[in-house]
Amino acid sequence: MAKKKPQTPLPPRGVQAPQRRNDARLDLGMRHRAALYAVSGSGIVALVAVVLFISLGGGGSSNLKQVASLMTAANCSFKTVQASVPGGQTHVNSLTQKLPWNTSPPSNGQHYPEWAVWGFYTAAVNPRMVVHNEEHGGVILWWGPNVPQSSVTALRQLYDSSPTGMVGTPYPSLGSKVAITAWTGNPATYQRNGDFGQGHIAICPRYDSATQKAFVAFRNAYRGHGPEGIPLSADQPGMGPTSG
Repeated sequence: MAKKKPQTPLPPRGVQAPQRRNDARLDLGMRHRAALYAVSGSGIVALVAVVLFISLGGGGSSNLKQVASLMTAANCSFKTVQASVPGGQTHVNSLTQKLPWNTSPPSNGQHYPEWAVWGFYTAAVNPRMVVHNEEHGGVILWWGPNVPQSSVTALRQLYDSSPTGMVGTPYPSLGSKVAITAWTGNPATYQRNGDFGQGHIAICPRYDSATQKAFVAFRNAYRGHGPEGIPLSADQPGMGPTSG
């Protein structure tokens, strides 16, 4: 019997996926890193890496302090972890295999080769795909099944205010809590010498005005700073791979 092909979840209502895969976008991060490696012989690659790490790697210290302060004010837990990719193998060609993520919801790590269509979902998207969105610089809004509909509506308003590089999705194990995650890193050194960047996660007991302010600061600090260096122009609502 032929092995059943994994099915990519349908995009959210009102978001149209592209008609064909954009292979150039899939390879963008690899080309970006290759260009950086090419200049290593000239002795300037270290400078390029530092500049990229500052500009793309996840915000300055003042931004991080602001995020941490606002998360504390909102009674949210907040932490940054070293990204964990066992064996250095980022892609796992399974939508069901349990992956050894070091946060829940996942903020980094192994993931499915295709990412989810960028958008705000009312049914849970497979997190193995969403982690790939994080690798591309995405910030993810998560909420549990017991979160009030009014809070989900408010999260949707946050998403709608600036949807580029954002995904919103339910996450069953959160219960009555909400969360926000991102994966940042230095595109010049990503996947070299065990460097896989950092995962960032905040989990909050509710979504209110204080949480909203903290989430905006988190989004502004980390969005578009994925370890592959994918530009936000490739993370627009409705964009994503297709199964065709």
